[in-house]
Amino acid sequence: MSEDDRPIPRKVSQADDLAPEGVYPPTEEMLSEPVPADLQKAQADRLRKAWVAPTGIRYVTAVNNSEVGVWYSMTAFAFMLIAGVMALIIRLQLAFPENDLISADRFNQLFTMHGSAMMFLFAVPIFEAIAILILPGFLSARDLPFPRLSAYGYWCFLIGGISVIGSVFVDAGPTAGWFMYPPLATQDEGIGSDIWLLGLSFIEVASIAAAVELIVGTLKCRPPGMRVNIMPLYAWYVLVVGGMILFAFPPLIAGDFLFELERSFDWPFFDPTRGGDPLLWQHLFWIFGHPEVYIVFLPSIAIAAMVVPTVAQRPIVGYSWIVLSAVGTGFLSFGLWVHHMFTTGLPSISLGFFSAASEAVVIPTGIQLFAFLATLMVGRVRVNLPMLWIAGGLAIFTAGGLTGVMLAMAPFDFQAHDSYFVVAHLHYTLFGGMVFPVIAGVYYFFPFARKKLLSERLGRIAFWLIFVGFNVTFLPMHWVGLLGMPRRIYTFPGGLGWDTVNLMSTIASFLIAAGFAVFAWDVIRPKTRQPQIPRNPWGGGTLEWTHDVPEELWGTRSIPYVTSRYPLWDDPKLLERLDSGRYYLPDAETVRRETMVTSVIDAKPLLIQKVTGPSWLPLLAAVFTGGAFIFPTFHVYPPAIASGAVALAIIILWLWRETSWPPEHEMRDAGLGLRLPNYAAGPNSVGWWAMWITMLGDATAFASVVFAFFYYWTSSADFPPVAMPDPDRALVGLAVVGLLLAWAATVSAAWLNARARVTAARAALIVAPVAAAGGAAALVLSVIGLSPSTHVYPAVMCALAIWVVVHAGVGIVMQLYCLAASVAGKMTPRHDADIQNVTLYWHFHLIAVLVTCAVMGLAPGVMR
Repeated sequence: MSEDDRPIPRKVSQADDLAPEGVYPPTEEMLSEPVPADLQKAQADRLRKAWVAPTGIRYVTAVNNSEVGVWYSMTAFAFMLIAGVMALIIRLQLAFPENDLISADRFNQLFTMHGSAMMFLFAVPIFEAIAILILPGFLSARDLPFPRLSAYGYWCFLIGGISVIGSVFVDAGPTAGWFMYPPLATQDEGIGSDIWLLGLSFIEVASIAAAVELIVGTLKCRPPGMRVNIMPLYAWYVLVVGGMILFAFPPLIAGDFLFELERSFDWPFFDPTRGGDPLLWQHLFWIFGHPEVYIVFLPSIAIAAMVVPTVAQRPIVGYSWIVLSAVGTGFLSFGLWVHHMFTTGLPSISLGFFSAASEAVVIPTGIQLFAFLATLMVGRVRVNLPMLWIAGGLAIFTAGGLTGVMLAMAPFDFQAHDSYFVVAHLHYTLFGGMVFPVIAGVYYFFPFARKKLLSERLGRIAFWLIFVGFNVTFLPMHWVGLLGMPRRIYTFPGGLGWDTVNLMSTIASFLIAAGFAVFAWDVIRPKTRQPQIPRNPWGGGTLEWTHDVPEELWGTRSIPYVTSRYPLWDDPKLLERLDSGRYYLPDAETVRRETMVTSVIDAKPLLIQKVTGPSWLPLLAAVFTGGAFIFPTFHVYPPAIASGAVALAIIILWLWRETSWPPEHEMRDAGLGLRLPNYAAGPNSVGWWAMWITMLGDATAFASVVFAFFYYWTSSADFPPVAMPDPDRALVGLAVVGLLLAWAATVSAAWLNARARVTAARAALIVAPVAAAGGAAALVLSVIGLSPSTHVYPAVMCALAIWVVVHAGVGIVMQLYCLAASVAGKMTPRHDADIQNVTLYWHFHLIAVLVTCAVMGLAPGVMR
């Protein structure tokens, strides 16, 4: 018997998770053993019953990826089309000199919302939407690990998107541009800027929720045997982009936090007359904004990475190089944000560094593109409609990349920065790097999602209308920009050489609109008369094409054992074995939704994970979360606080009812002679990984607020001001003691509970929230004498205190939740996932406490 075939030993320690039992990996004899037809039918019936979709009004309670992913994708496309109509109105206004089709204020609302919608309501959400829809197929997983989190994120996205984009229709939209630079945005009258800040912050909740879901799904829900070095390239890109979202979005959230404090309470973070600095917003915004370009670009490359091998009918060339290049692109993208700030008066050494970084990012991007070309050159290419869109996107993106190299050189950027040359470059990059590949992905994956094919004829018509219309619209903008036409103007005088070019761009923009109309009709038109499509219409080699035709909602009939990157090409027996239930989890004995959790690196089976089903709770939680963000837009705070409290209560109910209850049976038959636990805690569980990833993003946002403090120190000669009072150091020290005691009590509770000292653990869980409340109160009292509206120094001190106090409040809720779970029997010495996750939260929070109190109590004395 080989080492891999030895029975997996079972742990006996009460504090540890139960380990798998049986033989792994499966032998060829086990995989070849036939399954009786009547057993296959009974298993399929139970699976079908477990995964049945809700109907009627209850359809909105669906949470599985096959439904939420489609909702998400269609909603993102709807927002894109609305933003496109705004662009057409903008182009009509600019068709002729001295035009008065719309007013300047309306024009500002339209161009602000056009950019905001395209970036925040389409570019990033469409990646997450498509990934939620198709990633489980690539991983042969029944679903992602947190379906209700996906549904909650979708409803947040829908509600937030409607509130933001709807503001234009009631003449209350933001007018300061999609980048919302102060002081224009901070001093803007009306509620437009508040709608942008709070509405998009709400949408960012959805983006981060989806990123957590996708990262954990990629790490923990791969099929047995799918080591990280044989994951589909799409899964690698999802992992990289999800990580980028975790590090890119939090600085913008921190900036929104400071921005809204200035808008609502006159705390002068960006007001130079009171020590603030408007450039801080630009730093925080572009730390998000430039990585977002690659957050948009990489998922589209991921689609190309799946289409190209299928078209070439051979494995991708340079798999490892592509993975390393994707990771390198993600890493380098965070060193480019000043690329957008060359004209702000920064030191020359900074300009040189960021100019070099902007050039360097071309290298990993080029490696990926050349690997695709090499695959096509050595393969047996069968050109299809998705490949046509990929080729068109590559041509356009290459042109955008060349102008990007020009703008990366600071002297050229000085001349072109505020001209239409930049508008043309941006659209070439986004259309070529994102829109064309995404449409290619729609044509390629539509048979997977809807079991129908889109029209070849309509697809080619749409392609040429958009391709020709795009180039005729935006290519001349490079020229008119070099002639001096500035961006963000709502009209222009005649006789400057801009008239003909603008008219040409306007006419051609309607060709783009016609192309999108054809594409949209192709997607939504009835297809009931279309004949049954083949199961794998493109001849792909990855697992998403093992789907059932006609569709079954269980995702995969049984979860396969995978040992290659293209299993459909490399294992001719895989499909037949999968369909007959010869792999893992072929049954739903409990008639509940389940999937398999595997180890992060080697994808060894660890756990049978219960997957939550349809529920009203995600929708209700999103509605009340929306109230917590939308009511402050109108400076109405009591309903906002009440909405936040109700949302928190719903989320607690959701977690209490559906997560981490001790199972009826500790071990279950997973198939192929393997028995797996039904419960896990710590790093084996998906909840622990979700907490870790969420807190990593939260720590990034906190670091951005701390960055603001040190930024003021470096940009001002009198920060902290000598005459300004400091936080009370004694109370800051008392806050450290209280919150440190809360952390220690939480850690002790976890340790005591694992050793069956339940009474002592509950006592520690009583001490912990009391100590946390005392520490938070001391921190509030330490800044109570400061006047944050007078100067940025007391304002940033109060902002840090607010951050820690709010997080301490969340930590108190978690501690009380664990106490209630222990009393109710939900948390036991053996089943302690809740306290392990809460302990992890408090580890991160303790770091924030120590950093904050050092900044508040020690830094002012050292800096003066």
